[in-house]
Amino acid sequence: MSRKVIVYIAASVDGYIAGADGDISFLSKVEKEGEDYGYAAFISTVDTVVLGKNTYDKVLSMGYPFPHADKDAYVITRTERETKGFTHFHNGDVAELITTLKKKEGKNIFIDGGAFVVNELLKKRLVDELYLSYIPVLLGDGIKLFSTGIPLQNLELLTVKKFETGLVQLHYRFVKA
Repeated sequence: MSRKVIVYIAASVDGYIAGADGDISFLSKVEKEGEDYGYAAFISTVDTVVLGKNTYDKVLSMGYPFPHADKDAYVITRTERETKGFTHFHNGDVAELITTLKKKEGKNIFIDGGAFVVNELLKKRLVDELYLSYIPVLLGDGIKLFSTGIPLQNLELLTVKKFETGLVQLHYRFVKA
């Protein structure tokens, strides 16, 4: 079985993954004890994580240990940095990195954001599946999940899940032409 590249991300109903200042506090609107929205099951299928430097910095600024320290993690950055444990800092082309990772044996590859990384991979048609969790809020401004310049891509809806908190999660597979 070949490795899949999977975006698993949350956005406001109007399509923002963060406020204008990078604020992600709107995500707490759907926090509920004992509810992880399928994340534990999803993350068990993953051994590699790719994320942007801003997303990495945001996670670390929250005071928690890096949640993907037990997996091969690739932080996309413009500056060279030393590898820390399993966390690699990649300053090359993200599409080339994904193409190389897909050729290796292993579990799925999780694209954990941010918008730049997601959009670069969508432009190159390198995403296989998308889990998109809509948070019941309109932000009105901020960091848009999808940018212009993405080519037309057909999706097949696999599942829709509605939760008590108002979160709706869509799971799509990209239909390769």
